[in-house]
Amino acid sequence: MIMVKDKNFYKMLIFIGLPVAFQSLISLGVVFLDNIMVGRIPVNTELAIASVAQANAITTLFAFFIKGLSGGASLMISQYWGKKDIDRIKTIFSIIFTIGASVSVIVCAAAFLFPEGVMKIVTNSPDVISEGAKYLKIVCFSYIFYTLSETFISMLRCVEIVQITLYISISSLFVNLFFNYALIFGKFGFPELGITGAAVATVITRVTEFSVVMIFTFKIQKRIAIKIRELFRHDMLIWADYAKYGLPIIIGDMQWGLVGMLRAVIIGRLDEQMMSANNIAEIIMSLAGIFTIGLGSAACVIIGKTVGAKEYDKTRQYSNTLQILFALFGGVMCLALFFARIPLVSLYNIAEETKKLAMTFIAIGSFTLLGTFYHATCFTGINRGAGDSRFVFKVDMICGWFIVLPLTYLNALVFNSPLPVVFLCTRIDQCFKWLIAFIRLRGTKWIQNVTRE
Repeated sequence: MIMVKDKNFYKMLIFIGLPVAFQSLISLGVVFLDNIMVGRIPVNTELAIASVAQANAITTLFAFFIKGLSGGASLMISQYWGKKDIDRIKTIFSIIFTIGASVSVIVCAAAFLFPEGVMKIVTNSPDVISEGAKYLKIVCFSYIFYTLSETFISMLRCVEIVQITLYISISSLFVNLFFNYALIFGKFGFPELGITGAAVATVITRVTEFSVVMIFTFKIQKRIAIKIRELFRHDMLIWADYAKYGLPIIIGDMQWGLVGMLRAVIIGRLDEQMMSANNIAEIIMSLAGIFTIGLGSAACVIIGKTVGAKEYDKTRQYSNTLQILFALFGGVMCLALFFARIPLVSLYNIAEETKKLAMTFIAIGSFTLLGTFYHATCFTGINRGAGDSRFVFKVDMICGWFIVLPLTYLNALVFNSPLPVVFLCTRIDQCFKWLIAFIRLRGTKWIQNVTRE
């Protein structure tokens, strides 16, 4: 493969990728701080971590739905941006705004009214159900504000407006850090609320993010001059296109989120030590992968623009260069994760056995992430930007439902395999999906223009 020499390509990659990566770093950093602070609650520490982890399995499933909703729009908006069709970009945005707002209200209501019933889906431990329900009943209100913020950010990112990610990242970090510390431990005159305080802090943070996004979208940026009444515009042809090209992304991310939740259900049938160690490992591994999120978002816009402009030779050249960058960067981050696992896990105030188990999980995860960094960025960046969402959906569905879940269930609950083996089964697909991505991008079927003339 020959690397692209066009400086504008690298400028765009950095211009879009770095702010998104920084936002992802702060977002995951906020989650990491939640875990650290919850992990320092002096009484029933492992119960607190396990309860928040299992409650957040519901939050993660919902976040995957929103991610899919925005991903379907990103595919179409980035290609229409290549054609500079602003009118249809606004129509696509109104679609995801309508869907996102409606679903978030329904999910919030269900979690608020039936928190213990929802918690019983992901664990059978009475203590975890009781504590997790307290957290879920409050944190569910953050879903509405998160959805609205994420849909606006997704639209702006696809038209190369990325400053907003910086503003949100900074505001989120300081707001969440302050209120987490104040409400979990009862500082600065606030009541000591424990994990309930962590939930309240999350809601306050999401409200702050939403406020910043609204001010920026309607008062500051001028590239997409959208008005509130335009959030409710509709076009049946665009709805049909979104159902055809965006729905596979929604279903794909949703089903992968469901696979993640079912993995949490299986792990929730094991002991609190496994739940805590798994949660710690997942959070730390997510921190290692934040730059791939930024690269994937940038790749989706870059590839989508070239496909929308029908510059298919450039699409293939950009794809080849992006793949090399994904592989190189993934290798560096995996090494960094492996060597950083000990000091990061040491930040938690947990039993020594749980620390050792978490460090073992991260060592396994650092190996599997070698494949994840490559294939995940190809699928969410190159393939989606080029309109190849159906192929990505099929791969994720087969790997999740026919490989990951059966192996995890059998090893956890039937064979009673050692816990590190169970953890490896939850990530076994990451060891070979990179090869599927590599083979797919060697052909030409993945380039599909989804725009209308």
